[in-house]
Amino acid sequence: MKKEETRRDFLKTASLGMAGLCVAGSVVAQAAVPLRESRKKVELAIATITCDGFGDMNFEPAFAIIPKLPFKNVEFNCWYARNLTPAGIRSIKERCQQHDLKPVCVQGSSFGASGNIIKDVTHKIWNMEAARQLGCRRVKFTGAGRGKDGGLEAIIQVLKEIAPAAEEMDMLILLENHANNNLENIADYDEIFSAISSPNVGMCMDNAHFDGANVDLMEVVDRFNSKILHIDLKDTERKGVHKVVRYGEGVTDNAGVVEKMLAHGYSGYLLIEMAPPISHLTLEEDLRRVYQLFQKYER
Repeated sequence: MKKEETRRDFLKTASLGMAGLCVAGSVVAQAAVPLRESRKKVELAIATITCDGFGDMNFEPAFAIIPKLPFKNVEFNCWYARNLTPAGIRSIKERCQQHDLKPVCVQGSSFGASGNIIKDVTHKIWNMEAARQLGCRRVKFTGAGRGKDGGLEAIIQVLKEIAPAAEEMDMLILLENHANNNLENIADYDEIFSAISSPNVGMCMDNAHFDGANVDLMEVVDRFNSKILHIDLKDTERKGVHKVVRYGEGVTDNAGVVEKMLAHGYSGYLLIEMAPPISHLTLEEDLRRVYQLFQKYER
């Protein structure tokens, strides 16, 4: 009798668990199907802010300009509410299909939680669901201003909650460095990766922002090459100042970083992020030149 009761208890628990899985939302239900990236190991991509700037443009300049260029892979900077509504996500997907463009990453607004991380947790998980609906598996976030909105500690608290979700959903969380930011230097990433060991959490290496923060690019590569999952290519005017200029007119050694990362077996995207646009009059010409400049690194 005791054995039969144990068996009934097991079956009851198992059936409840299966029922819970069946009624779970689409995030969990569809996460079992792995999202696939390109067959190529390394590809160029372009960020929508390269065309849109930082305003709420509903990606209209991006969809007007990018289809004229050789780029096919697009990172969407979803910083405004309408971008992440169901209608907004559908609009991005439909326009990508219309123009034969491929979403490869969703960049959401930054980490920042003072006292209560629940809004940050749910926001980041919804960004992952938006990426899933667009057919990609990368989400990117930077931090708030240095020492603000809970600092690095709040980012780590949020990551502890969302890293298991990223693993379950087959998503990559990309932590982008910015000058004067809670995600800024080598010590910041040391602390994060000491606290968060998930293979689904890594660095988006923004070369110009590291230069703007006076952080040595080659030291970053030496220390974190296995955790660098995404590389933002742009050029800054001079060390210690983040001011975007045309590629080759500043001090950022983008080629050196890419070549060193390729030697480490880098697999991921090389993202063109010349933002805000230097000149709308020459933007298409500038971006065609950039494509030709970095196309040789595609694998």
